Amino acid sequence: MTAPIDPYKTLQVDSEAEDEVIAAAYRRLAMKYHPDTAGPAGESRMAAINAAWEILGDPPRRAAFDRERAVQAALGRARTASATTGTGPAARSADPPAAAAHAPMRQSSGGAATGSRPNEPETVSRDWSSGRSSVGGGYDPSMRTADGQGAAGPPPGNPSGSVLNFGRYSGWSLGEIARSDLEYMEWLDRAPIGRPYRDEIDVILRRAGRRKSAEVAGDDRRGLFRRR
Repeated sequence: MTAPIDPYKTLQVDSEAEDEVIAAAYRRLAMKYHPDTAGPAGESRMAAINAAWEILGDPPRRAAFDRERAVQAALGRARTASATTGTGPAARSADPPAAAAHAPMRQSSGGAATGSRPNEPETVSRDWSSGRSSVGGGYDPSMRTADGQGAAGPPPGNPSGSVLNFGRYSGWSLGEIARSDLEYMEWLDRAPIGRPYRDEIDVILRRAGRRKSAEVAGDDRRGLFRRR
């Protein structure tokens, strides 16, 4: 299978190049490889140059190409990490919100079954804590450096909480993600990569009504020296 042509390589420019630089590169190459100058031998090269210009010369199409390019780069790093660590690729390549929506019913630490519906609040013990280590993320160190912005694009602003440096929301704070994609927050809470953020995520899910403490009847909460 032939690999797709990279328009940046075709026009011999960097992916961070400004529009004026790309336009100048296109004009220079077009003059060099136009059939009137290079003859029939330049026809295939000129076709590739024009195809690259159709993408990079149109800002919306260039932005869409850059997003897809970042997604493919992230998937490539995930596959490399899976091959290195021996973990299966499905857990990293599956779309987290979709996987969470179709996940089987699970048992919470408070004893109530949850997860049957994506928007159903998770019920946990009133004294709940994650009880999990916050050390280690379970992912390859190469994922710490994002290839430009993640697939979700630049953060919307008004950040709060920790900032992710991996995945589709690379560069976003937890507060910004919570305002846009609570399903992703629930997935991150369950995923090994989310261990360092689980205490923050717990607060966010409670505030959003996606997690609540189990109520304890007042009659059952007698103190040690309280008269019965």
